[in-house]
Amino acid sequence: MGMIYKRGNSYWLKYYRNGKPYYESTGSDKETEAKRLLKKREGEISDGKLPGVYFDRVKYEELEEDFLRDYRINQKKSLIRAKKSTDHLRGYFEGFKVSRITTSHIQNYIETRQDGGASNATINRELSALKRMLNMGARQTPPKVDRVPYIPMLKENNTRKGFFEHGDFIALRDELPDYLKGFVTFAYKTGWRVSEIEGLTWGQVDREQGIVRLEAGETKNDQGRTVYLDEELQEIIKGQWEGRKKSEKLIPYVFPGNDGKGRMKDFRGAWAKACKEAGIGKRLFHDLRRTAVRNMVRASIPERVAMMVSGHKTRSVFERYNIVSDTDLREAAQRQETYLKGRDGYKTVTISDFGKKKGFRQNAQTRTSRMPEVGIEPTRTRGPEDFESSASTSFTTPALIRLYGRGQDCQ
Repeated sequence: MGMIYKRGNSYWLKYYRNGKPYYESTGSDKETEAKRLLKKREGEISDGKLPGVYFDRVKYEELEEDFLRDYRINQKKSLIRAKKSTDHLRGYFEGFKVSRITTSHIQNYIETRQDGGASNATINRELSALKRMLNMGARQTPPKVDRVPYIPMLKENNTRKGFFEHGDFIALRDELPDYLKGFVTFAYKTGWRVSEIEGLTWGQVDREQGIVRLEAGETKNDQGRTVYLDEELQEIIKGQWEGRKKSEKLIPYVFPGNDGKGRMKDFRGAWAKACKEAGIGKRLFHDLRRTAVRNMVRASIPERVAMMVSGHKTRSVFERYNIVSDTDLREAAQRQETYLKGRDGYKTVTISDFGKKKGFRQNAQTRTSRMPEVGIEPTRTRGPEDFESSASTSFTTPALIRLYGRGQDCQ
């Protein structure tokens, strides 16, 4: 059993859990409030839960440290990104007790970050980090979080959609320095990440079989990958090997940097200059990854196989990169037109004039009498050669039936 007593102007509680006494200030001078809180604490203890005062001792900083420790223990590659998120979270939640991290405070944090110019995607990554902290705290023994508040996520509409048409890629490659030509061609055809190509070594290349491998743990998603090279890529690998033999120092990297003495370094300057000279506007190297996925889909390569080549782990990411271009939409319209032309009884006609709107409100008999005025005879379907108007609108036979009624109305 617990008890209530007064210390100064505030009421205090004393209760026991597993024989251990807990003391808690109510922060109120009202006895009824103290009795209510005591019943709540006794109820929590009877349900096998820790009393709420325990969670009031846990602060945000403790959850953050547990969160980052998990990244370090598991050697997650996104540790740097996680630290960026926690830096912003700490600026707002530092000193907060766990019980004070509520939906209302989280919404205030969102507004603060938006006022600071952060994008919805950036804020969502930070909110995801906060949610993981709270969930980890709730799963610990003993738990550090008694309940995880609702965390509203923001709508993201900043998905990058850049990709290369083949002519744009050729124009760019022609403007790049020689040491980057094979590098970007490899990216254009495989869809590998820039870090994966930069770190590709000769120990991962089987020149005789034309195979390149990434072992498990060497990729972003920690999954291994095997790619068979086509003739162009095999020639590129052969050229890189010949260049390696001619160099003074044997470099382990397949695509060394500009000086040929080490790993590929920052090439953003050469990239930006080539984009400008090629007249294709500002492009990202990651656009090559999206382009490779789209090209593989267009080549009728099974999506699962394309994902294994490019290294996409989740279906949602793969679909986001499979971008539809204006050319795709134009081809869709042309294919639909070809299909419809092949249908029996589906003929295109042209109407040069619809007449006044009130004409369409009349009954079927009236519409039949007006049909000659718009160049339609009920006994046959007329083609474009029957009309002299240059400003015409294309219609199909089903559309005319909807306008003028069924055949029996036209007798």
